Amino acid sequence: MTQTSVSAAEAAPHTYDLLVIGSGPGGQRAAIQAAKLCKKVAIVEKRVVVGGVCINTGTIPSKTFREAVVHLTGYHERGLYGDSFMVKEDLNIQDLLLRTNAVISHELDVIRSQLHRNRVEVISAEASFSGPHTLRLHDVRPGQEGAWREVSAENIVIAVGTRAARDPKIPFDGERVLISDDILNMTALPRSMAVIGGGVIGCEYASMFAALGVRVTLIDKRPRLLEFVDDEIADILAYQLRQNRMTLRLGEDVRSVGHVTDPAGERVRVTLESGKEVTADLVLYSIGRVGAVESLNLGAAGLEADGRGRIRVNELYQTAQPHIYAVGDVIGFPSLASVSLEQGRLAACHAFGIPTQSVPELFPYGIYTIPEISMVGKTEEELTAAGVPYEIGKAQYKEIARGQIIGDREGTLKLIFHLESRALLGVHIIGAGASELVHIGQAVMAFGGTVDYFVNTVFNYPTLAECYKTAALDGINRLGPVPELEPKLEPPPEVGEVVSGD
Repeated sequence: MTQTSVSAAEAAPHTYDLLVIGSGPGGQRAAIQAAKLCKKVAIVEKRVVVGGVCINTGTIPSKTFREAVVHLTGYHERGLYGDSFMVKEDLNIQDLLLRTNAVISHELDVIRSQLHRNRVEVISAEASFSGPHTLRLHDVRPGQEGAWREVSAENIVIAVGTRAARDPKIPFDGERVLISDDILNMTALPRSMAVIGGGVIGCEYASMFAALGVRVTLIDKRPRLLEFVDDEIADILAYQLRQNRMTLRLGEDVRSVGHVTDPAGERVRVTLESGKEVTADLVLYSIGRVGAVESLNLGAAGLEADGRGRIRVNELYQTAQPHIYAVGDVIGFPSLASVSLEQGRLAACHAFGIPTQSVPELFPYGIYTIPEISMVGKTEEELTAAGVPYEIGKAQYKEIARGQIIGDREGTLKLIFHLESRALLGVHIIGAGASELVHIGQAVMAFGGTVDYFVNTVFNYPTLAECYKTAALDGINRLGPVPELEPKLEPPPEVGEVVSGD
């Protein structure tokens, strides 16, 4: 009989109770949760710093960049002081990156401190599987290149995240033709820009540069932006982008991208399949992301990824090997840092037999375009397809005193509720503070609340939260007269009867 060979590391007692590959949000939360359970934990990170894409080139840099844009351009105040209003004249890229780099530095320090306090070992290495429980760690520290060692773990969490997808036909150079990671290395603001890809990242950066006064053309082969977002909210976003002088080329595919020289100097020309041409100072290519799994040698662990580098998992985030979990962007949609954090916690708890509860259908979405979008629950399109009877209620920021105070007159909050039970089914917001405001609706949905909760609740005045009450009343009014809510008419008092009142 042929015996299966087992490495020494595989046969020996495991080096770690949990080994996490990747130090992004999912990896951090998995490691810290396991450490709280008094397990021996290590994180393997191939970058020279922790935090993954989220902290170094993705979520935190882009959202800080956005905040700097909104503040320094006086974007919200333009509704009060005019389109020419600017907080800082002659705004340049260094002004924007100053804030971004400061926040990145602070977040890195916070993460390092959290891992240290919880006694999570951080290993600077590139990991690759040599067996279902074993990994080879190739040292990436300066002067240690080439050194490696093998370790084993009872449980493993893959949290390697993603990298920007690249088309081999596109001449990326990091200066004129960029991916999103290159934004932080820009040396000057362009006068014009073409963004290829109308997904979340493409829309976010396109809206930021448009707010800066850059002439932006957004190109996407799909017929509308952000197809998973409620149609009405996506339409409002498209309108707002056009108001910022952005050109939308939807339903258009790209044939070629090439460098050209014209009287304005060196530029980039994007040729579309329809024959149209877009010439700009800079092109941002943002056609999705792919799992960063190339160096993992998944086959040695009995695993595989799909064509986009994504790893399939079950509802417990287990892969085909029950002791190996995968969390975060590497498992695909929704690819949100907030969701990755929760996935990491749930995976670690399950690995060590700790019961947990989670409600994935109530995970909120935050899209940091200008204006920002946030939502939780179902869209109108999803409910229509499922045959669920519903009604909506809407509030415009311009109807709310707080909206006038902050200068946002275009924001909208929409509630979707069941036509019969009035149960809250979805909350969809576009406008200032959307990603904060959505959590009120999320809480009500989590406890099975109805739209009547907002009708009967008093909100601070003036606040954007008042939009919930206005939208709820709008929705109730759409239902027509409701007998139980109609006031009862009392007979007039007789002469001489004392009537209480103000």
